[in-house]
Amino acid sequence: MPRLLIAASGTGGHLFPALAVAEALPSDWDVHWLGVPDRLERQLVPSRFPLHTVKAGGLQGRGLRKLINLLRLIGATRSVRKLIRREGVSAVFSTGGYIAAPAILAARWCGVPVVLHESNAIPGRVTRLLGRLCSRVAVGLPAAAERLPQCRPVVTGTPVRAEFLQPAPLPDWVPQGSGPLLVVMGGSQGAVGLNRMVRPMLPRLSEAGVRVVHLTGSNDPEAASSSGLPGVVERPFCDAMAGLLQQADLAVSRSGAGALSELAVCGTPAVLVPYPAAADHHQDANASAAASLAAAVIVHQHTPESPVLERTLWRLLGARLRASAPTADPLTPMGVGMQHLAVRDADQQVAQLITGLVNP
Repeated sequence: MPRLLIAASGTGGHLFPALAVAEALPSDWDVHWLGVPDRLERQLVPSRFPLHTVKAGGLQGRGLRKLINLLRLIGATRSVRKLIRREGVSAVFSTGGYIAAPAILAARWCGVPVVLHESNAIPGRVTRLLGRLCSRVAVGLPAAAERLPQCRPVVTGTPVRAEFLQPAPLPDWVPQGSGPLLVVMGGSQGAVGLNRMVRPMLPRLSEAGVRVVHLTGSNDPEAASSSGLPGVVERPFCDAMAGLLQQADLAVSRSGAGALSELAVCGTPAVLVPYPAAADHHQDANASAAASLAAAVIVHQHTPESPVLERTLWRLLGARLRASAPTADPLTPMGVGMQHLAVRDADQQVAQLITGLVNP
């Protein structure tokens, strides 16, 4: 039985694509998971796959902090090497992040093939440094392939969970009515800056008849269980995102690669607000990839007093609020652009890369 070790940790952007690939593997493959303690994988993985954890950190910082992280990387690499040999791992797959470094180094040490998936338009530090040590580097966007000429990149798209690839119902707690449905989301961690941009305009959106689902994340101290406004629901998260996005008229979202891929396969037009502190401004590059296909409008994060986001929403939603003819509706061509960005079989493509290395 071939055995795959998946190294994915931290956020939904790393975990959900890896879970999609695991589900796309042939049934005779056995999957083990490598993560770090006290991260999201602790909630999502153990009920599906054996979870092994190591302490891993990046190489950022200076002086003593950088030395500590380097020593931790060496220790994690040795631990992963022991794991690969003990479990008889046939191949390693990672979606990047800090956990990818010890996984790639240990796989190389053991002579085990490794596939790395880079979902962002601007490759992360681990991909740039260690991608050439991998057997294959799969990328979610063509722009990333152009930046990795020495890594033999393959453009596969970014895998999404299976529920996004088939029709899903709208959750029953979504506000009812005939007005357009607006979904605001900041990714698996939430986005306090985005939430603060949106909250001042909620009363006006409600009064105009826009139905709003505002997913605040669990880390926003200003979040409430309900806004009290007609047609507006605030929730920390949603476990039925496929149905919500498939039937939304418009989304306001960060532009992490995972969120962008889910929007694309659902054909959901979007206003993208890149996270300003993202490494190498990769969320700006992701948003530009969608905007180049007329699938999204980019609004940079601003203070709650600025009118830029609200003006953008009125411009995009106005036709549906006035029941104008479809030809006057800017959201229709944006939805088509999102569909052009989508890769619906990305999970199958990545799974085939992995199995092809073990069974050529």
